[in-house]
Amino acid sequence: MAQTTTRSGAVGSEDEVRAKVQEGYAAIARASDGGSCCGPVGGCGVRSDADELARKVGYSAEELAALPEGANLGLSCGNPGAIAALAPGERVADLGSGAGFDCFLIGPKVGPSGRAIGVDMTSEMLARARANVARYRERTGLDNVEFRLGEIEHLPLADGAVDVVISNCVINLSPRKAQVWREIARVLRPGGRVAVSDLVLLKPLPDAARSLVEALVGCVAGAALVDETRAWMAEAGLEQVELRIKSDYLAAMEDSQDPLYHKLLEVLPAGARASDYVASAEITARKPKLRKGCC
Repeated sequence: MAQTTTRSGAVGSEDEVRAKVQEGYAAIARASDGGSCCGPVGGCGVRSDADELARKVGYSAEELAALPEGANLGLSCGNPGAIAALAPGERVADLGSGAGFDCFLIGPKVGPSGRAIGVDMTSEMLARARANVARYRERTGLDNVEFRLGEIEHLPLADGAVDVVISNCVINLSPRKAQVWREIARVLRPGGRVAVSDLVLLKPLPDAARSLVEALVGCVAGAALVDETRAWMAEAGLEQVELRIKSDYLAAMEDSQDPLYHKLLEVLPAGARASDYVASAEITARKPKLRKGCC
């Protein structure tokens, strides 16, 4: 059975990691009020302040008010649709689209000639997103959002199928992050761009923190070091790579009663804070354009 390991120190079988993540997010999808990033797993409670968190990481009150009911499950660590600078007519893939939160916001930005394609491996999340498509159509008059079942390591998209790839606090959950970045490069058209919000490690987590199931499902234990992420993106052939470290998500965790944050504090060295190790990041890049004369 394959093991996944990074310089940040996370170790575990790929199948075990995927199963834990899938179980955690299926539970969040089934919860009537949404969930925290770590979800209702192992004592990690359900989040009741999903809109408040979304506002703190960059979403406007107008955006949140326009969403179909239940699309915001409190799983964001940034607003990738905002940093993507979307234009009408663009095709956008959302990796780990969950209940459709970002896709339903992207749809009006790309308009009737564009398309938002959500990809998620959890059937419960997919069902929840698809159930809201009709309400989205009624509210916007648009029929430009769809959701596909699939893993972000093996995207159900053709080569060069999209102009933009976004993702919101999901790539860190993958046990094969280098493969995810290769897939992103594959499905982007030449000149296409990446806009990702994710958690990254500023330094390796202690072993006790990496072993918490809540920390894995909660986007923390699987997070990669900044230098690792840069290397994987470069190896995938992406250019103009930028990682902008932000403090808003961790500040929101520290100000809240989030069970994951408090569990982390119990296993971190005395006096340490989660923000000493983990940060949210805006990650952008482009796929090189085809050279003149190239087929």
